Amino acid sequence: MSQLSDSRATTTGALTSRRTVASFATYADASRAVDYLSDHKFPVERVAIVGHNLRLVEQVTGRRTKGRAALEGAMVGALIGAFFGFLFGLFDWVDPLVSGLLLALYGFVFGAVTGAILGFLFHWATGGIRDFDSVPAFVADRYDVIADPEVADDAARLLDQFGDTAR
Repeated sequence: MSQLSDSRATTTGALTSRRTVASFATYADASRAVDYLSDHKFPVERVAIVGHNLRLVEQVTGRRTKGRAALEGAMVGALIGAFFGFLFGLFDWVDPLVSGLLLALYGFVFGAVTGAILGFLFHWATGGIRDFDSVPAFVADRYDVIADPEVADDAARLLDQFGDTAR
C-alpha cells in the first residue's frame, strides 16, 4: 500500500470515529463556529469541518475577447519585463539605481508589447474555444462540524451557546 493510501485510510478512519456536533448551511457559518470554539480555548485541533454533497460551481465572469486577452497579456508582460529590467540594471556597478530604473522602464514597455502580442496570438489560436473567463468553486449542501468523541460533548455545549449569540 502506498504512503498516500495509508494517509487517506488514516484520515478516513479518524473522520468516521468523530461525532457531528453542529451542522451549517454555509462554510462561512461553520468556520465562524470553529472560530468561536477557538476563542473559548477549545482544542480546535480535535475538530474538522466536513462538506457533504460537493459540487463544482463555475461562475462565468465575462467574455474573453482578443482585445481582453491582449490587455491581460500586456499587464503580465509589463510586470515581468519591469522586474527583469530592474534586476539586470542592479548589476551596473557605476550607477545601479539609475540604470535599474531605466532598464525597468524599458523592460516594462518591451514586456507590455510582447505580452499583448502573445496574448492576442494565443487567444486567436484557440479558435474561440472557451472564450469566457470564470471562477470555479466547490460548494456543499451542508457543512458539519465534527469532533473527537472525547471532546464532542464540550464542543456541542459551546456551540449551543454560539447558536444563542448568533440569533
